[in-house]
Amino acid sequence: MVYKGTLPNGGHVAVKFLHDTTGNGEEFVNEVISIRRTSHVNVVTLLGFCLEGSKRALIYDYMPNGSLDKFIYTENSKQALGWETLYGIATGIARGLEYLHRGCNTRIIHFDIKPQNILLDQDFVPKIADFGLAKLCNPKESYLLSMDGMRGTVGFIAPEVFSRRFGVVSTKSDVYSFGMVLLEMVGGRRNLRASVERESEVYFPDWAHSHLAQFGSLQPFDLGFDGPEEIAKKMATIGLWCIQISPASRPTMSKVLEMFEKSADELEIPPKQFIYSPIQ
Repeated sequence: MVYKGTLPNGGHVAVKFLHDTTGNGEEFVNEVISIRRTSHVNVVTLLGFCLEGSKRALIYDYMPNGSLDKFIYTENSKQALGWETLYGIATGIARGLEYLHRGCNTRIIHFDIKPQNILLDQDFVPKIADFGLAKLCNPKESYLLSMDGMRGTVGFIAPEVFSRRFGVVSTKSDVYSFGMVLLEMVGGRRNLRASVERESEVYFPDWAHSHLAQFGSLQPFDLGFDGPEEIAKKMATIGLWCIQISPASRPTMSKVLEMFEKSADELEIPPKQFIYSPIQ
């Protein structure tokens, strides 16, 4: 539960109360330990915390525009934000993740990148939030030697987090989640949705790949604007690379940032993925 608080000087903060179902405060400890190591414009700032008996609270900067999901899961989401703003949010998330994976003194795997955990300030600058599931890596490594249980939110969890037969759990697991977020931003909907006119549109990543591969375009999908589709096409292509089944086939977040610097036509369409596609 998150509340808006007011400081004596009139400033606003977000107060997040944690109810740890494990009873040992793991989520609270994870969040404090992880985020106190960070300082980046695209990562939320922890101002303080409270630990009193069983009560645990974290105090953050207040983000007046809330979380990304309320903008991309609504009708006319592209008209509300505009594609330039959506693109700025996407690149901001990428920079924040690249910092967590490479810029910290300890590499951090977030494990729960999703629209609900991307907060937007008054200027729609994105901030990665909620480090309750995060894990720290050795500064020289980008993977975990071991991990207890599955972490994340269904729909954004990388295959190797479900089963190690797909590969090693690493920073590439966050890359997968980022790709799913990118595709939901492009589609303005959840990637898996049963209430669609055509069966081919049930799983948006499959639909996007088919149209990009066959036609080099996302039309006739309603992109919410009449101008060039350069931004949507670029975001979708990068997203499809990020959700490759094999972690080795996914780009690093540093590579993702390089891809954002290219034009959509310079980006190669990745191989189509068949696992986890509900229409295959």
